[in-house]
Amino acid sequence: MEKIEHITIPTNGINMHVASIGSGPAVLFLHGFPELWYSWRHQLLFLASNGFRALAPDLRGFGDTDSPPSPSSYTGHHLVGDLIGLLDHLGIDQVFLVGHDWGAIIAWYFCLFRPDRVKALVNLSVHYLQRHPSINFVDGFRALLGDNFYICQFQEPGFAEADFGSVDTATMLKKFLAMRDPEPPMITKEKGFSALETPDPLPAWLTEEDIDYYASKFTQTGFTGGFNYYRAFNLSWELTAAWTGAKIKAPVKFIVGEDDLVYHFPGAKEYIHGGGFKKDVPLLEEVVVIKGAAHFINQEKADEINSLIYDFINKF
Repeated sequence: MEKIEHITIPTNGINMHVASIGSGPAVLFLHGFPELWYSWRHQLLFLASNGFRALAPDLRGFGDTDSPPSPSSYTGHHLVGDLIGLLDHLGIDQVFLVGHDWGAIIAWYFCLFRPDRVKALVNLSVHYLQRHPSINFVDGFRALLGDNFYICQFQEPGFAEADFGSVDTATMLKKFLAMRDPEPPMITKEKGFSALETPDPLPAWLTEEDIDYYASKFTQTGFTGGFNYYRAFNLSWELTAAWTGAKIKAPVKFIVGEDDLVYHFPGAKEYIHGGGFKKDVPLLEEVVVIKGAAHFINQEKADEINSLIYDFINKF
C-alpha cells in the first residue's frame, strides 16, 4: 500500500485526488457509495503487479476530492467530465474502465458520452440502466418500490444527513458496508439506516483498519457529496434525452454477487439474463454471478474479482 502514489489533479473546475500505481496500459477504477479510492486497494496492487497502470480517484464529493455543494453539480455530464479532464491531464488517450455501484453508472455514462476513450469495460453490481423516455429514474423506482425505497428517501436534503449523523461515522459505515440482505433497502423515516444491525465481528474481508480509513475521510467531509449523486439522478435523466435508446459500444464484462441488492431489484434478473441487457450492450461478452457474494464484491471477493478483471482486459 505504501507504494501507491497520491496526487491531486485540477479537472473540470475541481481538484481531484487520485491514487495510482504501476506502469503500462491504464485501468481507471470508479468507486461507489459510501466508498473511496480505497475500495479498489486490492485491485490496484494486483493489476500494477501484472503490467498495468492502475488509477483510482476519489470521485467528486468524496474523500480528498472537492465537493461542490449543489446537487446540480453531480450529473453524469459533470462526473464524466471530471474523468476526461483527469485523463487529459495525465496524457492518457484510452483506458480500461472498471466501475462498481455509482462508479458503474458513471462508467455506463462514460461509454455513452466518450466511447473513443474506452478500450473495454468491467462493471460490477449495477447493470445498464436504459433511459425510459417517459418516466425519470426516481419516479420509476418509486413506482416499483414505494416512497421508502432508499433512493427515494435520499432525495430530501437533510433527512439522509441526519440519519447517517445519528450514530458515529465508523458505526454507520460498518452497518452499510456489511449489509447482506438482498432485498431492496426500505428505509422509513422513523428508523433510517441507523437502525440497521451493527456487525460484530466484522466480516473477514473488512478490517477495523479499513473502517478507520473510511471513517477518517467521511468524518471530515460528511456524506452529502454522495447523497448528491442520488439527488442529481433526475437531472441526469433530463440531460440525456438525446441518448434515449443508445447502445453501449464498448466490450463489456459484467459481474454481480448472487446476494447483491441491485441484482434483486424488480426486473433486474430478467433484464440481465433475458436478452434486454445484451440488446442494449451488444458487445457484452459475459455475465458472471458470484455465489455467496453481496454488494461490495470487489472487496469481499477480491482475489476472484482481480482474476476476472485481468483475464478480460488482458485480451485487448
